[in-house]
Amino acid sequence: MIISALAFTFMNLTVKYLIHLSAPQIVFFRSAGSLFFTFGVLIPRNINIIGNNPKLLILRGLFGVVAMSLFFESMKYLTAGTAVSLRYLSPIFAAIFAAIILKEKIKSVQWLLFLVAFSGVLILRGFDSSISTHGLTLILLASVFSGLVYIVISKIGTTEHPVVVVNYFMMIATLVGGVLSIKSWINPIGIEWILLLSLGVYGYFGQLYMTKAFQIAKANQVAPFKYIEVVFTLLLGVLWFGEIYTIWSVVGIVLIISALILNVLTSEKGT
Repeated sequence: MIISALAFTFMNLTVKYLIHLSAPQIVFFRSAGSLFFTFGVLIPRNINIIGNNPKLLILRGLFGVVAMSLFFESMKYLTAGTAVSLRYLSPIFAAIFAAIILKEKIKSVQWLLFLVAFSGVLILRGFDSSISTHGLTLILLASVFSGLVYIVISKIGTTEHPVVVVNYFMMIATLVGGVLSIKSWINPIGIEWILLLSLGVYGYFGQLYMTKAFQIAKANQVAPFKYIEVVFTLLLGVLWFGEIYTIWSVVGIVLIISALILNVLTSEKGT
């Protein structure tokens, strides 16, 4: 999980460095790069690329590309650490959607933790004047759509090979990102080509090692380590980009991440 967090951290920081390019263009390269790996897994093993639930797979891909695009766009207005922290609100939205759509129960202590997490958002916006309202809106919408992704994946369950699910997402994101970036295309210069192509590599190995972590250990043991990505991104954002965080930013981020980690631990204990 730590390797996964590092991979996603480098992806986040690379996106931040390339933020002068349009979000659809970054989505295109990030997704096209991962297709090299997903097809490399599916084709040699003769795994059915179409899958058993194409409608759900397409829906997962569409929700995913919207969430990714909004996240990348928000990086133009927010520090990397803040954007990543707020993106992790998605499990809260997923739990709420699951309660409404799938009729799953949310424990009282989880509602309390959700309130604590959202209080962190309010502190970020209310006390930190450097937080962009537009950026905050974008990242919250990204979290909502990520929450919808979790619901669709839950509906898909184990009926699909996990790489088939990822492959659908990457194909749809490549298509959507490619089409939408035509009008705003900016030719990368020099090392930017390498950085753009590296996004797919970071994304793929981030997903791969996160999956491996959940396969070999209990969820409540490894899930909290996902949030190390926030710490890595925040620290490297300060060192590489000179990002500045006020005391209120730090307080808000700590509240959000602490509440989400406790939610993971609480939800895994059962009812």
